[in-house]
Amino acid sequence: MAGSRALSFKIIAECSTTKARASHMSLPHQVVDTPVFMPVGTQGTLKGLVPEQLEEIGCQIILGNTYHLGNRPGPDLLEKANGLHSFMNWNRALLTDSGGFQMVSLLKLAQITEEGVKFQSPHDGTEMLLTPERSIEIQNSIGADIIMQLDDVVHSTTTGPRVEEAMYRSIRWLDRCLEAHKRSHDQNLFPIVQGGLNPELRKICAIDLPLTWWFV
Repeated sequence: MAGSRALSFKIIAECSTTKARASHMSLPHQVVDTPVFMPVGTQGTLKGLVPEQLEEIGCQIILGNTYHLGNRPGPDLLEKANGLHSFMNWNRALLTDSGGFQMVSLLKLAQITEEGVKFQSPHDGTEMLLTPERSIEIQNSIGADIIMQLDDVVHSTTTGPRVEEAMYRSIRWLDRCLEAHKRSHDQNLFPIVQGGLNPELRKICAIDLPLTWWFV
């Protein structure tokens, strides 16, 4: 399967009954065996474990949170540190979300418009406008191997017009993310399939997304 310059994907085994697959995903910092358990290091750290211990237990990729890293320590400091890999002393792969999930987890503190999402910080009450462009800018500063488009996230139990609105907005926001992405040579931008639990909306979204790799 052809991918971007910063990613290649090779299937090494497939079950003829269930279609389950074992694969190698080659990223700039690590070849990741899939399926994979990916621990969450929200702000560049896993509580109770140092990077050396993660390597000892075979961890290949860690997830970081763009919204929280964008607030603390912030993209300026991350750029001075030459990215999150250097900041946390982690030499293997990183994946960052886009900050979109906070539309659900911090819904009471968020205002969603076509421009982006305005958050009120749960720490000090300051406002932050997260646009598709700003999300990619922060993720470019973080330097993760895989980064996510900013999508309009709705709760899984949401039904009705809001789900369709979020799905089409996510497609429009992907175009803005692609335009803003400055590091396609060493960072893989993944689109996200939206549409809630509606299979038809999810099918429409998947067809309209232009990239090879999807997050479902």
